[in-house]
Formats: sequence, C-alpha cells, structure tokens
Amino acid sequence: MQIKITFLGAAHNVTGSKYLLEANNKRLLIDCGLFQERQFRARNWEPFVVPPASIDALLLTHAHLDHCGYIPKLAREGFHGPVYCTAATAEIGRITLLDTAGIQEEDAAFKKKRHEKEGRQVPYPEIPLYTIDDAKASFPLLSPVRYGDVVKLGEGLETTFHDAGHVLGSSMIRLKIKQNNEERVLVFSGDVGRHGKPILREPTTFEEADYVVVESTYGDRLLEPLDKTGEQFADVINNTVQLGGNIVIPSFALERTQEVMYYLNHLQGEKKIPNLIVFIDSPMAISLTEVFKHHPELFDKDMTELLLRGKSPFDCPCMHLTRTVDESKAINNIKGSVIIISGSGMATGGRIKHHLVNNISRPDSTILFVGYQAADTLGRQIVDGAKEVRILGQMYPVQAKIVYANSFSGHSDRDGLLQWLSGFKRAPKHLFVTHGEAASAENFATLVRDKKGWAVTVPEYKDSVVLD
Repeated sequence: MQIKITFLGAAHNVTGSKYLLEANNKRLLIDCGLFQERQFRARNWEPFVVPPASIDALLLTHAHLDHCGYIPKLAREGFHGPVYCTAATAEIGRITLLDTAGIQEEDAAFKKKRHEKEGRQVPYPEIPLYTIDDAKASFPLLSPVRYGDVVKLGEGLETTFHDAGHVLGSSMIRLKIKQNNEERVLVFSGDVGRHGKPILREPTTFEEADYVVVESTYGDRLLEPLDKTGEQFADVINNTVQLGGNIVIPSFALERTQEVMYYLNHLQGEKKIPNLIVFIDSPMAISLTEVFKHHPELFDKDMTELLLRGKSPFDCPCMHLTRTVDESKAINNIKGSVIIISGSGMATGGRIKHHLVNNISRPDSTILFVGYQAADTLGRQIVDGAKEVRILGQMYPVQAKIVYANSFSGHSDRDGLLQWLSGFKRAPKHLFVTHGEAASAENFATLVRDKKGWAVTVPEYKDSVVLD
C-alpha cells in the first residue's frame, strides 16, 4: 500500500483546513479553507503546493470559511474537478463564498486607501484574494451527494459522507482505498459536533478505520454544560437591559446565528427576558436562515416537533432582518436596549466592526461572544482582556462588559472528542490531531496516548506522511 497525505492547513492552528491525499494515481483534496488568523493570512497568497489542475476531486466537509473559503482561488488557478459535498453545504457554500468575495473586494479597497494615507507596508497584497466573479465561476463544480451514498473516485477509491452534527449539512468523510488486494479505510472527522445541541442531529460515530484525522479545537478544555446556556444568556441580557445598554453578538452566519435565534425565541416565550427588538444584521445570515427552512430533513427530533407545532424559531416577530447598509446604520439611532447579531463571528470583518465601534467603549453595553475566537483575531484580543483595540484603523478603549459564552460552541470539547474516538472498536494504525492551536492539539494528543495507548501525531504545516 502507498498512500500519501500532506497537511496544508489546520496544522497547529484552527483555520485553513486542507489535506492533500495521493493514492491510486489520484490526487484528492479534503477541505479547502482560508487561513483567518492574522499571522497566517499570508499563506492564502502562496502558490499552491501542487498544480491545482492536477487535483482530481475535492471532498468538502462543510461550508465554514476555514474549510471552503479557498475554493474560488483554487478554481481560478486551474482546478476543475468536482467538489463533492451535501446539498445543504453546496447551497450554503454559494452564499458564503459570494459574501466573502464581496467583503474581500470592499476590504481591499478600504485598506489600500488607508495604507496609502498612512504610508504603511503590509505582508500581503491590498487586492482581493478572489472576486465575486471568481466565486461565481467555481459554483458549477459543486456536486451534491447524500449521506451514506457511495461516491466512486477512481479505481479502488471510494468515499461516503456522514452527518457531523456541527452545522447544517456538515460531514465526516470516510475513504476506502484498495491496492493489490489490500484495503485501507481513512476517516476525516471534519468539525465534530457537540452532543445535545439544538436543531441538528448527533455526530456520526465509526467502529473501525486504519487512519483517522480528528480536529482538536477544544481538545484541552471542557465547555460549559449545555443546560446552562439559556440561563447564562438570560442573565447577560437582563443585566444589560437594567443598565440601558445594547447586547452586541458577533456571530457566525452559519449555525451560530440560528442557534442564538432558537434560544432567544425560547427565552422570550418563557418570559425569562424582555421582548427586545433583535436585529439580524447580516445579509448572509438572513440568506442562510432560509437554507435551514429548505432542509428540515436534517433537523433533530425536538426541532422537527417544534416545526410540526408551527413554532419555528426562525419566524419570531421580534426578529428584524437588516439587509441594507442604511438599515444597519439606523440601528445606532434607536434609544433603549436592543440585541444586535452580526458577523463575522471572530470580528475579523463585516458589519460587526461598525457595531463594535459604537458599543465597545460604552460601559452599559455588553459584547457577547458565542463562538471560538482564533488566535490573533480581533475577537480573541477582546476576549483575552485587551484594554484597547484597533477597529477600522482607529484605537478604541474596551469599556463594555465582555462575555464569552463557550457553551454555544458547535465543536465537541475534550470529553466529547474522546467519546467520539471511543466509537472505534479497535485502535487505528495512526491518529492525526489537527485543527487546534498548538497547545490544544498537543495536549489532546497526549491525552489520547495516555488513555488509549494509540499512536498519535500532531502534524506541522506542510508535513507529508506515507501511510502503509
């Protein structure tokens, strides 16, 4: 057997997921994500390690930018193979990539003007990584598959997609490779969903595999119990309302915004919070919420029962959808407390930056983070206690209350990841720990070695391994 895997992202960091697999004279790419941490963004501009035209197919776990955001650039530079993913991921991916391309065009123009004025040099060009036209040109490559269906990729090479329970349509990928009457099975976890989360089903488990690639975003810590999510959320809202401030929630447009809507609807229905106006100030989040309505077959039992009773959390009258820039700006003129849900989730771009400018120096307002904040992002600086932060080229003192509610995370924590690995009835030949900051990945690898006695490696960026 000769199988080669090269780790082109999510190695000692949590973004840029890309794994190049070479077997049976085929090149496959598992995920194709953007690097989002400031210290790694220059990697997005580097020439790809192999000619993109030489890649036969792309297997996409889900449509978060750190897993799909590089596709338009890869396609522009010559990749023309199919992008296999679920129908929901394909639908979400089109929205996500268009939005990202638009933001890149806007940000590049804004930064170029600002940097010229300041006389600053930057480590990567002040042009968009790709354009809206580039994004649209990649859409015909999206090739939807259903969970469990066998996809033939070549002689002795096939794959199946399985529900990851992370975001709508998210997948774990199982690859079966046959060579000279021998067979190997590889499992790529993608992002492992958290057990007991609302809306989606539980993550799939597997009984056997020869090689496993597992994420480790929260591999060195435990998250707050899910049953405390509503209580914490209510406390934050009620305390801020008493002060007369706003609740500003930087939120990922996919899944996290819909979960926040779910909890807000429930809390208002139970009279545990006042009936505040809730602004969904993210055109992408608004569009993605419509995608949820298209795929009720992916919901868990509780969500399905809510829909059957006509109580969709996505149709609450308290929700105001702000599609235009003028509508977004008008939020600042409202007197009294409101809830503002806006992207991006790590505050790296989008309308959330403008809402932070208007609220981060207000002692009566609260900035509520409901998702993972990668190293060296604006969100991480704020969560880590920065006294002053740079937003849109200016410095602002951090005087608002900062709350990090990690119970909202769509990732399994340390114990959840161990639980997922425990589904394997025999030890794989090797486990590769990826998609985690260095400490998290290394600590989780050590834990697995100690508890299970498995062979475990934490690959570095561009490491290549030959599997037998």
